[in-house]
Amino acid sequence: MHAPKHETFDLAAHTNTDPKGFVRDVDVYLREPWGLYMARPAPGRAQFHYLQSWLLPSLGLRATVFHWNPGHEREQDFYLDVVRIAVDGDIWRTVDHYIDLVVHAGAHTAVIDVDELLEAHKVGLITDKTAQEAFAVAFAAVDGLARHSHDLHAWLGSNGMNLSWR
Repeated sequence: MHAPKHETFDLAAHTNTDPKGFVRDVDVYLREPWGLYMARPAPGRAQFHYLQSWLLPSLGLRATVFHWNPGHEREQDFYLDVVRIAVDGDIWRTVDHYIDLVVHAGAHTAVIDVDELLEAHKVGLITDKTAQEAFAVAFAAVDGLARHSHDLHAWLGSNGMNLSWR
């Protein structure tokens, strides 16, 4: 079982330090009052070559679109990580809370990696409070998505968050 993954987004340096400590150049950062957009290449990844993400602190979510390499395509529209987001000026930090949501627009949202959250809690990598917060974030997101026909843009738009992607 791995410890929670930490990631840093440095707007001034135009870099993203991934959970393994690799510093990646970022093509685009866009800051909105309700979130941060990032787009960057994903060198060395077999499954995908580019990713775009929105960090949404008030929702405890990171919404990502992956640009898959041939042969690695997945049937999903958006991948949502349940995360804690801290903002300190031009530095944004995330701590992953294991649970992920896979959004299939107009159809359904799958909740995955609950087993990882439970195992991390069992071995003491996260507290009771953190586990409860992760479940609350996931349940709220599934509820919001379901009320908007599993349309991420419609749900977030109803919360004043209008996402744009490259």
